[in-house]
Amino acid sequence: MRTTALLRKIAQVVVAPLIALAIALAVTSLVVVLAGNSVSVFFEVMLTPPSQRIWVNIVNQTAMLFLAGMAAAIAFRMNLFNIGIEGQYTLASYSGALVAGMALFPGTLNILAALVVAMAVGAAWAAIAGILKVTRGVSEVISTIMLNSIAITLVGWLLNTYGDQYGQGRRTTPIPESSQLLGLSLGVFDTTTGGVFALSSLALIVGIVFALVINRSRFGFDLRATGGNEAAAVASGVQVKRMIVIAMLMSGGVAGLIWMPDLFGGADYYGTPFQSGLGFTGLAVALLGRNRPLGVAFGALLFAWLSVQANPLGLKADISPSVVQITQGVVVLVVVVVYEVVRRWGAAAEQRALRSTLDGATAGGQA
Repeated sequence: MRTTALLRKIAQVVVAPLIALAIALAVTSLVVVLAGNSVSVFFEVMLTPPSQRIWVNIVNQTAMLFLAGMAAAIAFRMNLFNIGIEGQYTLASYSGALVAGMALFPGTLNILAALVVAMAVGAAWAAIAGILKVTRGVSEVISTIMLNSIAITLVGWLLNTYGDQYGQGRRTTPIPESSQLLGLSLGVFDTTTGGVFALSSLALIVGIVFALVINRSRFGFDLRATGGNEAAAVASGVQVKRMIVIAMLMSGGVAGLIWMPDLFGGADYYGTPFQSGLGFTGLAVALLGRNRPLGVAFGALLFAWLSVQANPLGLKADISPSVVQITQGVVVLVVVVVYEVVRRWGAAAEQRALRSTLDGATAGGQA
């Protein structure tokens, strides 16, 4: 019985993502062929060992995608679909950059103040959807999608109205030099070309805290119970409405940290360096990683690798880097289908095992 259960667990955790990835690569290969390009050249470029500078970009991108994935995972574990991570981290990034540029505090304190503001803004924006859900019954999917548009429009207006003119665009006031963090070598990379974002450590901290809270605390148990079976959670005394608001607050708070490593690691202000789209990609990363920190880390690394390695496709192979977006999209679509198939297979296997046990007990009692 234990061996069978272990095999089912391995199938859910390892085999399903590998099947999804294999199907996604097959579909991508088909698209490349239909576009009149060479599949072998495509994979040769994508699998070329990265240089140190490219590795730094991959690690930095992985850290930000991991934070985005964890923000989505917190809500997913509560059976909530926080589609609004994009808007939450956009508004939070602008707010954090604005506070950091004001330089109200010296050095490290200025960084901490910006992080706190970014988390508070992200949490407050996400809480709107949570409150609408528990008070008015508004689906968080609808409300967060609308809040995304509002947040992006609001930031654009604020930047155009109050931002500093810089070239042809607008930006927030650059952060002071005392708050700029040098890149880390981690004993591997050459920092002359930048180095790993110092605030990439936020990803590690968030992953550890998430694992401890979800798996080792009463709050985590209530959150998982509510996400698994709301009716059973209510029967056991869990205040579901309060859990929904708290889960959205936590999800939005983590979303507020997504762009902070880049802000203090080289961007220095909110404007053209801001990287949009991380929130939507984080949803895919969380799905691929099954909302577990290790799985999300794998998904973040995979998506970061695909994004960074796709850049030279046009130059080296005359293939549009957009092909990689197809790969990412297919991964998300297939992984949802494969996980559902594996889940149903596991449930059917458990029912067969339970029926066999009951039949054996009944036969023993009659004897």
